[in-house]
Amino acid sequence: MRHRNTGRQFGRNTSHRKALFRGLVTSLLEHGKIETTEAKAKEVRSIAEKMITLGKQGDLNAKRMAMSYILSRDVVARLFDTIAPRVAERNGGYTRIIKTRIRLGDSAPMAIIELVDREGVAPAPKKVKKEAAPAPVSAPAAPAVKEEVAVAEAPAETAEPAPEAPAEEAKPEEKAPEA
Repeated sequence: MRHRNTGRQFGRNTSHRKALFRGLVTSLLEHGKIETTEAKAKEVRSIAEKMITLGKQGDLNAKRMAMSYILSRDVVARLFDTIAPRVAERNGGYTRIIKTRIRLGDSAPMAIIELVDREGVAPAPKKVKKEAAPAPVSAPAAPAVKEEVAVAEAPAETAEPAPEAPAEEAKPEEKAPEA
């Protein structure tokens, strides 16, 4: 039994598995979106969110901890300079996993893991909480009353018809002789 053993083995030894996760996290933070298997995406999500939390802390120790895990200095700089400020007001949930397809070679379920607030994608509109309106007093509902407004018609004698121009006269004016 696997009591108190968390995480997936992926048929790899420890060093190979750690290297796999480091590469996937680095690629995710570099590109903002990667496609991998569902199981790997679920494992990478927790590590990537921890790295983004380090980026939000922003101090020297957090930067050193991120550099010890992420494989590229450029990605660490991008994490602290662009990614962390974009998600500063968010309390977790920096990534999303979208199931995509079944891989043809081995029928593995594939998924896209992406940063929620990544560059080039318009941010989703924020949901605004509606203030709770006071509960109306339960009174018997009154039937809706339709008000009819009488429209006074003008007498036909006072209305003068608009003069109409003959259609035959307008046609020769439209055709101008060509020079």
